[in-house]
Amino acid sequence: MNNVTLVGRLAKDVMLRFTKSGKPVATFDLAVKRRFAREGEPQADFFPIVVWGAQGESCNEHIAKGHLVGVKGRLQVRSYDAKDGSKRYITEIVAEDVDFLAAAGGREAREEVEDEEVPF
Repeated sequence: MNNVTLVGRLAKDVMLRFTKSGKPVATFDLAVKRRFAREGEPQADFFPIVVWGAQGESCNEHIAKGHLVGVKGRLQVRSYDAKDGSKRYITEIVAEDVDFLAAAGGREAREEVEDEEVPF
């Protein structure tokens, strides 16, 4: 079974691109607060998210850096040969569902997640 569920904030704006055949693909990094963090160490993990098709276009239109989102999907590891001849590996989350939970830092965002722990 390969299932991933994350809730976090966008670390940067969504980047929308298109494949050679014209299929849209959106990418963004999701900052997810660590439940237990040691003092002086980073407080979040950053996960690369890939969203295909119409949902990727919707992400590009409706969310941006700082927005709180929920992502359900699968973990994927792929590889490619770098220009220097070495093999490189990329681990990413391929989203099957992205829920827009709250805008970045606005009053609406605080009210929606008032009783939950907000990851930033």
